[in-house]
Amino acid sequence: MSQKTIVTSPALAEQIASDLLKIGAVALRPQQPFTWTSGLKSPIYCDNRLTISYPEIRERIADGFVQLIRDNFPDAEVIAGAATGGIPHAAWVAQKLGLPMVYVRDKAKGHGKENLIEGHIEAGQKTVVIEDLISTGGSSLKVALAVNDAGAQALGVLGIFSYQFEKAKAAFGEAGVPFETLTNYSVLLDVAVKNGSIQESDLQALRAWSSNPSEYGK
Repeated sequence: MSQKTIVTSPALAEQIASDLLKIGAVALRPQQPFTWTSGLKSPIYCDNRLTISYPEIRERIADGFVQLIRDNFPDAEVIAGAATGGIPHAAWVAQKLGLPMVYVRDKAKGHGKENLIEGHIEAGQKTVVIEDLISTGGSSLKVALAVNDAGAQALGVLGIFSYQFEKAKAAFGEAGVPFETLTNYSVLLDVAVKNGSIQESDLQALRAWSSNPSEYGK
């Protein structure tokens, strides 16, 4: 099965990248790499939860998601937020589209009804998943598959930002789930050079990280 191609407008991708850099939701530090929880060395750190504190930016993100859904998934019936970063954005998108919203936990509750999906979703309902960040794709795909397991249909996953790891592209391709983000690592680097956040001399090493993150800084 061929995978649907979804494309964010270049102008919007640049604007969102600029927004993320401006508020520090994404930070680039090529000379002093961050250390992720996994131990991986990285020149970038992303915390898109910061976007919820900036009304103009969160509105632009919601409008971007809405446009992608209208252009690519016009038959969507439910918006699903991936816990926890995708939940507020899914709520704003669902409100703009006048659609029901649910959210998907990273694991089922250990008490009560032991829900994995919170909210009401029905068998066969066409659903779009909203994420704040797509890295390797594992957690995002888990949400989409949970929607399918509930008897609904995950049409695709939309996120704010992607590191553009080949692992994620392969995982989504294998699962047959379309995905797209409002902006991505390549666009962010271009914007960061333009606004002086990084030097052009850092670009080669920064681009190499995305293609082989495990070797960065060695």
